[in-house]
Amino acid sequence: MRFVFGIAIFFTWLGLSSWLNKNHAGKAAAGAPADSLRLLYERPVSQWPHPTIDSGVVWKELEPIPGDSSWQLVETDPKTRLGMLLFFDPRLSGSSQISCSSCHDPDLSWQDGRVVALGNDHLQGNRNTQSLLNVAIWPKLFWDGRAKDFEAQMVEPLSAHHEMNMDVPALPDKLEKIPGYPPLFEKAFGKGAVSFKKISEALAAFQQTIKSRSTRFDAFMRGNYKKLNDQEIAGLHLFRTKARCMNCHNGTYLTDFSFHNIGLTYYKRKYEDLGRYNITKDRADVGKFRTPSLRELDHTRPWMHNGLFHSLEGIVNIYNSGMPQLPKTEAQKADPLFPKTDRLVKPLNLTDEEKTQLVAFLNTLNGVPYRMRRPELPR
Repeated sequence: MRFVFGIAIFFTWLGLSSWLNKNHAGKAAAGAPADSLRLLYERPVSQWPHPTIDSGVVWKELEPIPGDSSWQLVETDPKTRLGMLLFFDPRLSGSSQISCSSCHDPDLSWQDGRVVALGNDHLQGNRNTQSLLNVAIWPKLFWDGRAKDFEAQMVEPLSAHHEMNMDVPALPDKLEKIPGYPPLFEKAFGKGAVSFKKISEALAAFQQTIKSRSTRFDAFMRGNYKKLNDQEIAGLHLFRTKARCMNCHNGTYLTDFSFHNIGLTYYKRKYEDLGRYNITKDRADVGKFRTPSLRELDHTRPWMHNGLFHSLEGIVNIYNSGMPQLPKTEAQKADPLFPKTDRLVKPLNLTDEEKTQLVAFLNTLNGVPYRMRRPELPR
């Protein structure tokens, strides 16, 4: 009996493989019965259908997030604990009213939930606050990748007038005058004066502990196949194939760590932002911004570098449209800086049902939100 059942499963699998070969992977989800897709994906990730990937794209297969216990360092490592106290201390700002956690709130998935950041003198920035979840994975920091390490990254928000408005060279002396801090710095770094290098190292140590938690999708990838329903599995298949998401959102953290112009530069209009071009001065970088991780997607809204999008269904719709642009005028054709939308952005032709399925899958990428008490600060 077991032999007969095994033969049946084998031929069912052969039939599915033949069906997928006859129907391009990008078209597969629309006609595939739910039980067929479940059979395809209730296997190790290495045996999943090959994703739809454009030529020249370097990509990695999806992987579950690794288990992590680094948060324990907050209690056991003096440098990490010092970094946590500094992170939540508003005295790092010029007004002593704004802390790093003002814009990177753990209760809001380490961002602020605003369209753009709000800081000193109630001034707004011009870009959306990025979540610090998994910040240690990024080789370049900020939306435009202008900082290559934590120390370079930290100077800007501390010193910017519309953020923390702190005279950075004066910060070590300010902290040293708070009686509770010198013993903490000595415990973390040994004897010696408080310095910005020590401040930045401690803050970096703490931020490296801020990581995503495991999700239902991670459990599914590890073999707990009951964690996703049929609609979510159909969305996973669309994500990998017809919706073409894997071209930019792949690997453990669902990002290619690269920069793309997806058509939201608003060139010579109200929301103009030339993105990475402002850093590199390379015309090819006009309008390019960092590919965000899709982990904790629903918890880190609003989205995009300008924070203008609050609806996941709306995001899917604009990608489905292929980000259409108005025809270029002769002046625009002659303008060397006129933005060029990335070649990877194309119309997807998703049906309403497929869009619903894709959104259902994207919602499996959310872990349990952080909840933590703010620490008692040194006096």
